[in-house]
Amino acid sequence: MRFGKPALTFEQQADQLINRGLRADKEQLVNRLEATSYFRLSGYLDSFRVPGTDEYRDGTTLDQVWRRCLFDQRLRTLLLDAIEAVEVFARTQLAYHFAHEHGPFAYHDPKCFPNLTPDAFLKWQRKLDDQVDRSLKAKEEFLVHFFNRYGDEHTRPPIWCLIELMDFGSTLSFYRGIDYQIKQRIAGKVGVPDMVFGSWLLTLNTIRNRCAHHLRLWNWTLGNPVKLPSLRKYPAWHHPELPNNQIGVVLMLCRHLLNHISPGNHWSARIDHHFNEFPEIPMKEMGLPADWQNHPLWKS
Repeated sequence: MRFGKPALTFEQQADQLINRGLRADKEQLVNRLEATSYFRLSGYLDSFRVPGTDEYRDGTTLDQVWRRCLFDQRLRTLLLDAIEAVEVFARTQLAYHFAHEHGPFAYHDPKCFPNLTPDAFLKWQRKLDDQVDRSLKAKEEFLVHFFNRYGDEHTRPPIWCLIELMDFGSTLSFYRGIDYQIKQRIAGKVGVPDMVFGSWLLTLNTIRNRCAHHLRLWNWTLGNPVKLPSLRKYPAWHHPELPNNQIGVVLMLCRHLLNHISPGNHWSARIDHHFNEFPEIPMKEMGLPADWQNHPLWKS
């Protein structure tokens, strides 16, 4: 089918939303649409729809929808704070254990990455070169200093420098590729099996990218469900059970990781405060029970 919808003015967009049942002052709605876009706002309106129609439930107001937008915006900021700490931790541990096991420049050697195919290894190496080139053009000080002093012998810095240039995707490839023993040492620091920690890094990379692009998060369904620790050894992750493809479980794993990485952090208190500011947010659409703050994973 060929797409044939015309572009609408902001005023026409506002009329369409009002005609579908949204209660709003038109001038204020136009201002919101100019700042936020129809497409983004309609994503938050979806949960107010009458099933099977384009109409909104009776009593749906712009203020309700806007509060949903604000809740999601601040949630993204809180999750980015947690993800930053986890990413820096992963980088630190990877560089440390890899360098001690194999040496500072062994990342050139595919034999040190038994879990990457030859094609995946070459793709990762090319990406590392791109990241080094971009950082040199940006005159990253530690990199400029390294090449001024050692550039006659080396085309890249040692792993503990290079890791600082890697994006989350490259860091994830690094973790995937290394041998089982190093993965175990790193995952052991956060109290989960190495395969679980790898799954969590993948999830957090995906969440980070959504946050960076300001995409709706609160009731979004993960494309790749989060791997949970086994029931036998980690019963708290299964009683009561949380859906492993919604944002609620991501909050739980972030709390778990931060409590190992940075004991005494106040992130969970900030999350509690945030949710208390928006008591109208439906927890079910986040994969959380109404009393989720009493869940053993959150209270532990």
